[in-house]
Amino acid sequence: MIIFFFCRNLSQAEFEDVCEETLDSLAEFFEDLGDSNFTSDEYDINFASGVLTVQLGGDRGTYVINKQSPNKQVWLSSPSSGPKRYDFLNSTWIYKHDGMTLHDLLTSEISTAFSTEIDFTNCSYGKKS
Repeated sequence: MIIFFFCRNLSQAEFEDVCEETLDSLAEFFEDLGDSNFTSDEYDINFASGVLTVQLGGDRGTYVINKQSPNKQVWLSSPSSGPKRYDFLNSTWIYKHDGMTLHDLLTSEISTAFSTEIDFTNCSYGKKS
């Protein structure tokens, strides 16, 4: 499989803005998800200093999503798929090794964890352009 990406270098200020909007949007989505009837009392969200930590509760594990300013990346630690590093390409966050977006991975894994369809692609920068 050959994967092609359009990449333009973001300035540090652009990266910080895109990152902040992405993480704010994801944090808000995860907070709203906590009000759903399928999450437990163990479900918890913490977002501070560019680090979003989501404890799904039970044996579902904890997700950590954080910005890595020196690399201009967003890093994900997933209890399902392990660590991944995302680059901002084609107006979304892409894992270069498989071409999957951060939002598509979260949609798949969180939907599986809660056995219900959950769609992260409407969050900021969740759709490929």
